[in-house]
Amino acid sequence: MKIGDLEIAQVMFKLARKDNWGHKYDRLEHFKRFQNLDDIVKELKRRNWLIKYDKPNFTGIALNTQFKKEIVDFIKQQLPHLSEMIK
Repeated sequence: MKIGDLEIAQVMFKLARKDNWGHKYDRLEHFKRFQNLDDIVKELKRRNWLIKYDKPNFTGIALNTQFKKEIVDFIKQQLPHLSEMIK
């Protein structure tokens, strides 16, 4: 199944809203409501927009601060109604 940019933006928005950038990560299990989560994570890792932390008991994910401008612009483009909520 092809994942859409909207789904990708929704996952990134959730991470950004919770301020999960760089070494401040969130558990992957907190994102299980997204049906194509594995594909979204693969796509974001391919773009280097996501950092994945493999811990003994869980996997953590955070947005890559090196691409903050591109990530924020992408989220604002896909979710314009939420653009005021992201910095």
